Amino acid sequence: MQQYFKIGKLAASSGLKGHLVLQHSLGKKTSLKGLETIFIEEKKDSLLPYFIESAKIKNDSETIIKLEGIDVVEVARKLTPKTVWLNAEDFNKFSAKSSPIALLGFHLVSDDTDLGEIIEVIEQPHQVLCTILYKGNEAMIPVHDENLLEVDKKSKKIFVDIPDGLLDIYG
Repeated sequence: MQQYFKIGKLAASSGLKGHLVLQHSLGKKTSLKGLETIFIEEKKDSLLPYFIESAKIKNDSETIIKLEGIDVVEVARKLTPKTVWLNAEDFNKFSAKSSPIALLGFHLVSDDTDLGEIIEVIEQPHQVLCTILYKGNEAMIPVHDENLLEVDKKSKKIFVDIPDGLLDIYG
């Protein structure tokens, strides 16, 4: 089964010909050169493919994209503020290896216990919040200088020291 990673959202339309502003957290400026398809979450857990006609860099975290079949501003606006996903292969190609979003798909480990796979990364000024599924519930685990013990890129594990009682509220 194909794995997908959330990279951002379609923040706004741009111009009159259906261009969209993709606000992303890929960790670097990108024109998405070579990317053919993005996936847009139409409804919860329902991703539809959209083909990219053109794309250009706006700034560090935004790219202006033109999608096939979206030719007027009114149609483009209907796609905002929808969430945008990439398949695993494209995600690995376009995300900066040093950016927090590159932690998607890693497993959080505390006291030799695999807590779960990171399904979302939220960047904040002094920490990163990693969302995992823990005992059937979404749990947000802060990762920062004080509790990060090790990042093992080879085995895709992040070793953290979680404060006592934090996981109790999730299950």
